[in-house]
Amino acid sequence: MARVAALPGEARMPLTLGILAGEASGDLLGAGLMAQLQAQYAARHPGQPVRFVGIGGPRMAAAGLDSLGSMDALSVNGFREPLLRLPQLLALMRRLIRDFTAQRVDAFIGVDFNVFNFLLEAALKKRGVRTVHYVSPSVYAWRSGRTRRVANSADLLLCLYPFEPAFYAGLDLQAEFIGHPLAQEIDFETGSDAARQAARQALGLDREREVLALLPGSRDSEVALMIDVFLRAAQLFAQEHPGLQVAVPCLRPTIRARVEQALVAHPELDVVLHDGNARQALTAADIALVKSGTSTLETMLLHRPMVVSYRLGWFTYQLARWLVRTPHVALPNILAGRRLVPELIQHEATAPALAAALHEQLAMAQHASGQLTVFRELHQQLRQGADTRAATAVLRLLEIV
Repeated sequence: MARVAALPGEARMPLTLGILAGEASGDLLGAGLMAQLQAQYAARHPGQPVRFVGIGGPRMAAAGLDSLGSMDALSVNGFREPLLRLPQLLALMRRLIRDFTAQRVDAFIGVDFNVFNFLLEAALKKRGVRTVHYVSPSVYAWRSGRTRRVANSADLLLCLYPFEPAFYAGLDLQAEFIGHPLAQEIDFETGSDAARQAARQALGLDREREVLALLPGSRDSEVALMIDVFLRAAQLFAQEHPGLQVAVPCLRPTIRARVEQALVAHPELDVVLHDGNARQALTAADIALVKSGTSTLETMLLHRPMVVSYRLGWFTYQLARWLVRTPHVALPNILAGRRLVPELIQHEATAPALAAALHEQLAMAQHASGQLTVFRELHQQLRQGADTRAATAVLRLLEIV
């Protein structure tokens, strides 16, 4: 069984927590949680640091993770690749179960990376280990039966959005809304006019001309599907907005190479490519064209008007149509419970339609649209001190608080 608390008069052993993140976004969440767990535990038990063992990225390593493997070994995309790599992933899972059991972890925290972490959590839970899952799967969009699977795997679920705990009512699971770390990281001044001008200067953009941020995705497969139609839409939009500048963040060299190749067909566009994440390009922008995903949340938190789009391969789209049960795909729309920003998906995502939607949204924003007011309200709703609340919930589960 896992150790929870020392008996009276007994020396407390160092708290040991297993943790696993399989993607860059999870590495960021995991590192913030680890820092807060260290701080809160040290405040109660001076001289007794928390020991973390598991798998994560560079941020979690910097926060003190003792690595049991490389996060790259977990990197898989789509529906097909996980099936092809199933033997290696199962072998890794079996080894992690042995390692976490041998290390006698007090609890295991799976950070997002749902399928792998749910299986790992369920196996450890059967062995008496307390289990935490950080980030609820999109049960509001997919099969509702997944809630029972979460409850079978985790003792505690840390939810980023306020509407999520209700989906788990009546199940043997503690589901707690903690807020979203991005809403804490991005304060209300991050998207200010002064910040916009500073970002433009850093990117070498003209401060007086309009800027369109183009976010075709963070994965090579996504960019391959989105970049051509996004650039054609930008070209049409530029015809209505002379002097338009286009900022495209490129998370990896492979994405930059793909964007540069696509730009050959659009020599008339004034495009600046930015190596790194989307924050600076969005901060510099007047408006954004964004692939559906977490970037729509970041755009909202920076209070930038946007148009959201997504395209999938034919087979994946047919499968998604059968599985998805939500009327909205953009996070601002899901949070607002209505169509706050335009969504143009699959066959609707044509260059003329995207350009027209961009023109309409920019005009609305320039005439004091209430949309940006709602963005600020949703920002405040998510700004709950997520790392702090998450750490408190984990320690409460272990009866340490």
